[in-house]
Amino acid sequence: MKGRVDMEVKQLYLAWQDPHSRSWHPVGLLTVDEGGPYRFVYTKGAEKIPNFCFGRMKELKVVYESTDLFPLFSNRLLSNSRSEYKKKYLKWLNIGNADPFTMLAITQGTRATDTLEVFECPTPNAKGEYELVFLSHGLRHSPSHVIERVNTLKRGDRLFLLLDPQNGYDPMAIALRTDDPVEIVGYCPRYLNPDFHQLLEQNRAADLLVRVEQVNTDAPLNLRLLCSIVAPWPRDNFKPCSGEEFMPLVDYRDEMKQGERNKTRANLEKVH
Repeated sequence: MKGRVDMEVKQLYLAWQDPHSRSWHPVGLLTVDEGGPYRFVYTKGAEKIPNFCFGRMKELKVVYESTDLFPLFSNRLLSNSRSEYKKKYLKWLNIGNADPFTMLAITQGTRATDTLEVFECPTPNAKGEYELVFLSHGLRHSPSHVIERVNTLKRGDRLFLLLDPQNGYDPMAIALRTDDPVEIVGYCPRYLNPDFHQLLEQNRAADLLVRVEQVNTDAPLNLRLLCSIVAPWPRDNFKPCSGEEFMPLVDYRDEMKQGERNKTRANLEKVH
């Protein structure tokens, strides 16, 4: 089992929005290693929400395991059976034929009808830099002239981070703005805000390169503006996704006891 633990493990966090306060909480962690099964565990964020669970995955302190991507996540991907899948969807994401993890990480698995989002915890690139591709958020709430401005942007255009501490929903909010003329063209995903605040605090503004990767004029607004950021990795033991709410309630990396494994398999029979 040790060899499997040493393999690269891909991770995606799942966050839930409280419909009343509109605050967001990390509530789950999806992982998969090379050639291994998908695993889902709840995080401490879920434990703080009364009676919280997803469907039939009712027990919080269990490692759920499956050879197929759980419906909770696969339902957030555009079906292969839809004709626009290869023609448009992958082109909008600028990723070609990609695995489900990559697609979920870029799109955040968002749907207009619910309060869940999926996001990836950043890691240093080959140069030790903070590098990430993300979609501009909030465009569906923007006036028409903003959308018109977005549609005129070109690949490589520079964008700038603008702190929005008086934002009524998130005092950590960071807007994306253009230059000449200045226009706010959406917001950074809220899960990245703590990271971006540290990037701004520990680096010169000129060292943060935020650019337009792609503008999809024929896509829904939540897929319209694809951006990227490259910056020096912050100092002082910087570790993304390290708050208490991100901590798994069960250590998915450890071998499960036989009783726990049997219990999980029994639960998965109900889930699927």
